[in-house]
Parts: sequence; structure tokens; C-alpha cells
Amino acid sequence: MEKNFFSQVNLRPERHFLLDGKNEDSDAECARYEALIASLGGIDLQLLGLGHNGHIGFNEPAETFAGGVHLVNLAERTIEANRRFFPSAEAVPAQAYTMGIQTILRAEKILLAVSGEDKAEVLRQVIKGPVSPRVPGSVLQLHPDVVVVADKAAAGKLQRDEQDSGGGRG
Repeated sequence: MEKNFFSQVNLRPERHFLLDGKNEDSDAECARYEALIASLGGIDLQLLGLGHNGHIGFNEPAETFAGGVHLVNLAERTIEANRRFFPSAEAVPAQAYTMGIQTILRAEKILLAVSGEDKAEVLRQVIKGPVSPRVPGSVLQLHPDVVVVADKAAAGKLQRDEQDSGGGRG
């Protein structure tokens, strides 16, 4: 995070808050981080990417939406998508800490960044499909202040309805 994000933005180091992936007690670490978020007054801006399977923040498709901060087992496709950040396939973690859907939805504003033609169908499902934990990003339809930034390829399956005057969601 320091190398790929924090060093690239104008954010004071005392405002960087990360989960401790080396803490052996995952339940305690998740509770600590959830309490930290609350003690700071919540999240002003939640930055999210969209996974090929519709996951946001590593909240993989499931039968129900995850609640607060938790440890998640990553889907094989998610592991493969993150392989480019590691020296070998074996080095890619199979688990990750993530903010749960409830934690994400409490953010004041959410920015969802999506790129690539390979995410066009899932972005269409996120924006136009039913809200479902099988497509976790679809829950963003319930948030009052979400901005989606997508390149032309990712937005390729989104078409403005002829009746839409531009004032509707999506």
C-alpha cells in the first residue's frame, strides 16, 4: 500500500490506517480495525475496485452479504488476478482482510473504479441487475453517493435507456 498508493497521493502518514496482516488473532484484528474506523468518525471516501466475479473489497460472491471487517478466503479467480503483484503463484495470499459490506456502505462517499472489457458484463450486473450477494458490488445500488469511473471498454455493456433523461441511477 505504501509503495503503490500512499506514496502517490497527498495524504499525511498519520492518516494511513491498515490492518495488520501478521496478527495471529484475526478476530481481534478485525474488531480493532472496525473500532478504529468508528473512533475516527467513519470513512469519508471508500475507494473500491470491481473483481471479475463482482466482488468489491475482496467480498466474494456468497449466500449473504458480509457484515463488518473480516478475514476472507479468496476465490481462485481473485487469486489469479492478483498474481501479477507477486513473484510467483505460490506467493499470492489465499486469504485477505477486508471491510465487510456493512462497513463499506457506512462510508460517506464511494468511488468504484472499473477497467477492461473483461469486466463489462459484471459492471452491467452491478449497476442494472438485482441487488444480490452473488454479485456483491450490486449492493452499491443502495448507497446514496456512489461514483463509478469506468473506461470505455468496461462501460461497453451499459446503454442509456431511451426513456432515461439522465436523472436516474446508473
